[in-house]
Amino acid sequence: MYDHVIWPAQYDPKISAIYALNDIDVKAPPEVVWKLLIDAEHWSRYFPAENQVRILSGESELALGTRYHRVTVGYPMSLTVTECIPNRRLAWATTVDGDETGSTAYHGWVITPTNAGCHLLTEETQQGEFFLDVIGRRHPGALYCYHQDWVERLALAAEAEAAKQAV
Repeated sequence: MYDHVIWPAQYDPKISAIYALNDIDVKAPPEVVWKLLIDAEHWSRYFPAENQVRILSGESELALGTRYHRVTVGYPMSLTVTECIPNRRLAWATTVDGDETGSTAYHGWVITPTNAGCHLLTEETQQGEFFLDVIGRRHPGALYCYHQDWVERLALAAEAEAAKQAV
């Protein structure tokens, strides 16, 4: 059995308008996956859709309390890392810049070691009218599809990196 995201009460999937879970087995050690995941300003090296990420709080990698900005599918967002356990867990809370409805999201990643490498799981909940309109009504299923693409590309990048390191 794999661990799941630890939800702050206000982001629990049971009370959220939108929820997605994606996971994949990765033939690379947790440390390799982790290094790619916390290098947010370079996510676009393996996931081109995330090409507008900027860390605001001075760190070069995501860490507990890191504040950063990203533009995802055309929408500017402000994020803060709320959980960071190296090689195991990473999570952040999100607000949409300029959104008057107070919509928020919570995105977590869980890395579980396996005999063949690791299992990567990501979950996200979204609350509020902005997300309900954009994701729920206009693009149902988009969150799941976006994250599935992300986990698959992250897995391929980690496996390629692990293969390079093994040589």
